[in-house]
Amino acid sequence: MGQIFIPTAETFPNTADAVVIGGGIVGVATAFWLSRAGLDTVLVERRDGLSTLTTPESIESFRAQFTEPAMSELAVAGIEMFEHLADLISMPGYDIGIKHQGYLFVTADADMVDDVRAAVEKHHALGVTDSEFLTGDEARACFPYLSASVVAASFRQRDGWLSSHEATQGFAKGCDARFLVRTEATRVLRDAHGVCGVETDRGVIAARVVVNAAGPFAGQVGRTLGLDLPLEAVRRQKVFLSQQPLVPQDAPLTIDLVRDAYWRPETGGAYIAWVDPDEPVAEHPSENPPTDPYFAAIVLEKLIESTPFWEEVAMNLKKADVHPSAGYYVYTPDDQPLIGPMEDVPGFYLNCGYWAGVMLAPAAGQRVADLVTGALKPEENPLRPSRYEEGIVVEGNSFLRGRH
Repeated sequence: MGQIFIPTAETFPNTADAVVIGGGIVGVATAFWLSRAGLDTVLVERRDGLSTLTTPESIESFRAQFTEPAMSELAVAGIEMFEHLADLISMPGYDIGIKHQGYLFVTADADMVDDVRAAVEKHHALGVTDSEFLTGDEARACFPYLSASVVAASFRQRDGWLSSHEATQGFAKGCDARFLVRTEATRVLRDAHGVCGVETDRGVIAARVVVNAAGPFAGQVGRTLGLDLPLEAVRRQKVFLSQQPLVPQDAPLTIDLVRDAYWRPETGGAYIAWVDPDEPVAEHPSENPPTDPYFAAIVLEKLIESTPFWEEVAMNLKKADVHPSAGYYVYTPDDQPLIGPMEDVPGFYLNCGYWAGVMLAPAAGQRVADLVTGALKPEENPLRPSRYEEGIVVEGNSFLRGRH
């Protein structure tokens, strides 16, 4: 079982086969797979615990409705791992609270109908044959809360959400890696042969493999090696509305494609959120990103058009029931993550650049381990960091990619 601890001078590891920087679900899943591959693996996280910054500030969801082949491949494999995580980590009965209530993308724009239909056709071509195209009437028959303005939808029942905290803890418990918390990576070290370790505020860990899974701080980690990684961290907010009896608790995660606003039920209330296309890039990401006082009102106004019951929710909302929070999405030029080795720095691997990190983390972590061990060749990985220079970027048009 993995060890999660604050190291002392006596317990601080001076050497490892691999060091992972970043204790969100992406980093922890990476450490899990590296450890499972037989590498002595150490993860360093500067905060008090694992999964305490960006991971819990997502809405903890997963879907296979992607049109980018590389994203679809990771998502499908990741969902399979989540569904069988107890077996994967050899902990019978381990529960991550999976709910297969589906993802529902809706539009009230007649000009988008063909786009929604084409997306479903692409899902099917990529092997996700259980996504459905619905007309407006078909969508309302299944989900009566939708307004008469909805003209088309895409739905997949097997999509849903889970407890990202429990999933992260499961990956940590299910391996032999060591997880050092309150331990900040200050610099990645290199010599004539490539990376040679990680300098932390508690000492140096010598290692020939270092994985940058530092989420919104991955760019800073890269700069310690003189690398300018194509990453942009952007604040994303969400709001938990507690005690909302008008919210159907059996509803899917519902996304308004026209307004980029979405919601899902949660423990008697709901999460609501909006992808603000004008949110600026955070030049210096914070560990405590602020929230805007009127964000909930903005989101509710956007949700009303496709889901009218939100108007009554807004009219009766109490301040005590509004719980805002914020984290970061991290974008790359093609809105797909950077996974794999940096050719100019042998031994330095990336697993970063996520706006869908929770759902992709299990399979992405496995891919990094396969690249480190040689089970997968770099050229077999379509998300390799060198893809931009090689001109092999394959973009898609998945809905809610994060920016438009």
